[in-house]
Amino acid sequence: MLTGVTEGIFCCLLGAPPNAVGPLESVESSDGYTFVEVKPGRVLRVKHAGPAPAPTPPPPPLPDAAHGDRSGLVRCQRRITVYRNGRLLVENLGPAPRADLLHGQNGSGEPPASLEVELADPAGSDGRSGPVSTGSSSGGRRRRARRPKRTIHIDCEKRITSCKGTQADVVLFFIHGVGGSLAIWKEQLDFFVRLGYEVVAPDLAGHGASSAPQVAAAYTFYALAEDMRAIFKRYAKKRNVLIGHSYGVSFCTFLAHEYPDLVHKVIMINGGGPTALEPSFCSIFNMPTCVLHCLSPCLAWSFLKAGFARQGAKEKQLLKEGNAFNVSSFVLRAMMSGQYWPEGDEVYHAELTVPVLLVHGMHDKFVPVEEDQRMAEILLLAFLKLIDEGSHMVMLECPETVNTLLHEFLLWEPEPPPNALPAPLEEK
Repeated sequence: MLTGVTEGIFCCLLGAPPNAVGPLESVESSDGYTFVEVKPGRVLRVKHAGPAPAPTPPPPPLPDAAHGDRSGLVRCQRRITVYRNGRLLVENLGPAPRADLLHGQNGSGEPPASLEVELADPAGSDGRSGPVSTGSSSGGRRRRARRPKRTIHIDCEKRITSCKGTQADVVLFFIHGVGGSLAIWKEQLDFFVRLGYEVVAPDLAGHGASSAPQVAAAYTFYALAEDMRAIFKRYAKKRNVLIGHSYGVSFCTFLAHEYPDLVHKVIMINGGGPTALEPSFCSIFNMPTCVLHCLSPCLAWSFLKAGFARQGAKEKQLLKEGNAFNVSSFVLRAMMSGQYWPEGDEVYHAELTVPVLLVHGMHDKFVPVEEDQRMAEILLLAFLKLIDEGSHMVMLECPETVNTLLHEFLLWEPEPPPNALPAPLEEK
């Protein structure tokens, strides 16, 4: 604590944050990591691993849907209407997906034909969304909302197949959040590499061993999103699965929206609700960098208390090994103040047609479970899984449970609808 205070005083006197990480000069490494220069002077460390390349026979041709085999084929029609009074109406039209595809967390029951949502108040101080109400298009009374501001029509048909290991066209991308590093995915990376998957996990700028520019504009959402776009374009194959944690979920959503034909599935771990990002002006992270550096021991202790369900020696060691919350005060302040993404609202998320698995630790003090429930209601194909013994850093606390949920979702494949199955032959 005394060391942090002393260095903070020198920071104020010298006008520069201590322990600044300079840009990396080399893009080559012999310890299993790759250093990718996403733009001049901006280098990210990437963990890229997978099965040894081996000659594989060509994949069998896809089944012909015209002959009745529609396994894995999802056809959806959706109309999203935004009204001027702050209402969002999502209507599932025509051949909508089955109930367990649309709301996998419910387990049974027909999906609502429409979903009416009250949008967040732009003038609100907390930036959170209003209440959600669901109901069928024919039953119940709804508030009348006239003069639609805009209407969006979605008409898509896509094939969703299982991502079995050792397939040459499947890549898993892991994206961490604020204060983390690719090390928080160690258990997941090792697990899926052993199963034969190709995995890619980058360090965000200013995190882990990536370069840390001393310019606040380098840590805005759009700057970091462009970094992730460059990494995605470099390693993407035919079927790509995006796995994000906390703030990293926003970048997964961005990539899924930008590349709907390349993103096969998305996994969101403690990512929160489908609301536009806007930095808070009444936050501790708005303090000067030198003051934040003085408070860094307290912030690390607070993160341990809020990020883990228990705060024992095991959790402290996991925090240390995961290299979590180990970034400079300047980077931390710039990351928190740069979370501005007005496009990422409810409409933006409702447009996604990719299947999504939502994983939430019930002891999470950063993200309430209601936010992930709201996300599951907005998304077209959503499965919400709750882990009772987990918190915000659930991938470190419960690696076996998380790995099992992720693997089951990768192997999941929608069944053909009953009307698409071939009729049994009649005996003569």
